[in-house]
Amino acid sequence: MNSKSTKLDRQLKPRTGPVDRRSHALTGPLPHSVEKLLHELRAHQTELEMQNEELQRARAALEASHKRYLNLYEFAPVGYLTLTLEGKIIETNLTAAALLGVERNNLINRPFSSLVAPKDSEHCYLLLKNILKHKKEQQIVELMLKRGDNTFHARLDCLPLMADDHPPILRVTLTDITESKHTEEELRIAAVAFEAQEGIMITNADKLILRINRAFTDITGYSPEDLVGQTPSLFKSGHHDAAFYADMWECINHTGSWQGEIWDQRKNGEIYPKWLTITAVQDEPGNVTHYVSLHTDISARKTSEEAIKQLAYYDPLTTLPNRRLLVDRLQQALATSTRSKKYGALLFIDLDNFKSLNDHLGHDMGDILLQQVAQRLIECVREGDTVSRQGGDEFVIMLEELSENIEEAAIKAKTIGEKIINSLNQAYQLTRQEYRSTPSIGITLFMNHQHEINTLMKRADIAMYGAKAAGRNTLRFFDQNMQDAVTARAALEADLRFALVKNQFKLYFQRQTQHNGQTIGAEVLLRWKHPDRGFVPPDAFIPLAEEIGLIIPIGQWVLQTACAQLKQWENHVQTRDLQLAVNVSARQFHQPDFTEQVCTLLDKSAINADRLKLEFTESLIFDDIDDSIAKMKILKEIGVSFSIDDFGTGYSSLTCLAQLPFDQLKIDRSFVQNIGVKPADTVIVQTIIGMANNLGMDIIAEGVETEAQRDFLERHGCHCYQGNLIGETMSLEEFKDSLGI
Repeated sequence: MNSKSTKLDRQLKPRTGPVDRRSHALTGPLPHSVEKLLHELRAHQTELEMQNEELQRARAALEASHKRYLNLYEFAPVGYLTLTLEGKIIETNLTAAALLGVERNNLINRPFSSLVAPKDSEHCYLLLKNILKHKKEQQIVELMLKRGDNTFHARLDCLPLMADDHPPILRVTLTDITESKHTEEELRIAAVAFEAQEGIMITNADKLILRINRAFTDITGYSPEDLVGQTPSLFKSGHHDAAFYADMWECINHTGSWQGEIWDQRKNGEIYPKWLTITAVQDEPGNVTHYVSLHTDISARKTSEEAIKQLAYYDPLTTLPNRRLLVDRLQQALATSTRSKKYGALLFIDLDNFKSLNDHLGHDMGDILLQQVAQRLIECVREGDTVSRQGGDEFVIMLEELSENIEEAAIKAKTIGEKIINSLNQAYQLTRQEYRSTPSIGITLFMNHQHEINTLMKRADIAMYGAKAAGRNTLRFFDQNMQDAVTARAALEADLRFALVKNQFKLYFQRQTQHNGQTIGAEVLLRWKHPDRGFVPPDAFIPLAEEIGLIIPIGQWVLQTACAQLKQWENHVQTRDLQLAVNVSARQFHQPDFTEQVCTLLDKSAINADRLKLEFTESLIFDDIDDSIAKMKILKEIGVSFSIDDFGTGYSSLTCLAQLPFDQLKIDRSFVQNIGVKPADTVIVQTIIGMANNLGMDIIAEGVETEAQRDFLERHGCHCYQGNLIGETMSLEEFKDSLGI
């Protein structure tokens, strides 16, 4: 019971204390009707109390709802305004006041038009006029409104409310859309830029194509349907290797972008040049989300550049380089020769009696002849050489990287010069008639910047006039000493071509022993004894034999003679276990049928193949390692053994060396001679010995001259030797005598 019920009970209960017998006599037990009335009153009281509590709760809820409404209204993310149809503000929330930058009190009863930027004042007037005309329709409009000294883009959602008992009003929702306007503007600009003349491609971080623009389709021929989901590798032309693309992506990963010229392939297969810019797009944490690439077709520009270059640097009649380009290339060649220490040559070529051709047959026939001469000259030289036309009937050829040896360089220049003479002596077909012409050639060598370019050109020109003075259709060097050397080399070549036929070659032997002095074999060395020249040094004729191709039959003869000697030694106890080491040249080894030649020789001579050892230089093996491995394995299977000669003087890859089936490694004499003299070479010798042991190879040192050298080698694990301390190079008879045969 509540307090009111308790009070009522007290009023109805009989009072305590002295009893007035007179009144008690009157009251007595209550009648039944009174008790019923009392019960109804109490029930009604309870109902009223419950209704009162419900009203209190409803009032509290209403107040809370009102507060929520006020909060939502006042602090809504958009502004609310109520205007009269005349445009006067009669109500506003705090958000609208903040957006307009005006205190709320100062907004009430203020004309809304005073808040509109001057550029949109007319628009505002038309808005109100339109609302009056269409009283029940919601209107949406965008205006520039004032905010202090600035303005902002605003969106107004206007709804007129008409009621019979109230004046019509205009409810306005106010939203600041400045940022979205800027975004729209940027998007419009981006859209215009995306459809610009430059091709654009966008990929995701995995380099899958997401989007291309119309210009990209125009450039490549690929539509979006062709490319979306593909990778840019679809455009590869084959013009660039894997290293090019690796460098490109390394640059992008480190700097965020890359640009450069690249050759790609269109959908129709055409390969074309373009300028490519790739930029990585990153999110806030710095993770790449996309790649945007810009593609500019530079085919037309390259064509124009080529046309300009052609006019500036090439002869229009023959399309050969002109004097200007020759001078540029000669300048580069001089710089290159400074580094390589190799000689180059200039060949000045003049056609004999060319003026007579022009006079009798006309300049048209002369032009045809010059074009044919140009083509023949190109066919006579190497790919890296330069054939140029200076004007008239004068041509200049620049040969590069001939040789470090001046005499050898002169020989090579002379060989090419003679090839040119032979080619230009062949008949020409000038339209309907045949014509013959001869050249006169002047040659000068160059190396480093010893002489200026003009001086070199003059020297070649002077030498050419020397050729004309000698009767034309010939060549001459500027330097008479050089001319003499060339002549001598030519004579040596002529003698060398007959040396094999005339049986002028002999085999000499240098003994190879173990540390205990026991002879285990010999290295075969080729010697040439000319009837007039006497013994010709090997370094004078072997390189020449390599150059002119005679090394192949000579090498075949050496192998054949060595096998025959091994067969003879089988009959003697002192020699039947000896092994002969034969040097094999690069040209000989790289013949396609080299293995067949060796197998045939072994069959014919009927010797044990393990008595024959082939020695190779580093450069020979590593020029074509796959071919070398294949050939060596075939010969290894039949018992032939192998030694790598002059080890340490080249640039062997130890990885490749481990793949090759070598039995023996020979320490070069240049290292052996410096044992105890140069600490670095001493360490190299120790390293080579250790490496050979680790690879399971035998090891032999050549050029052993002193006991100290042999002792050092023996202490460090090399137990086989060759050199003057063991025995000098000997003829067959001397070698037999040394063995006591």
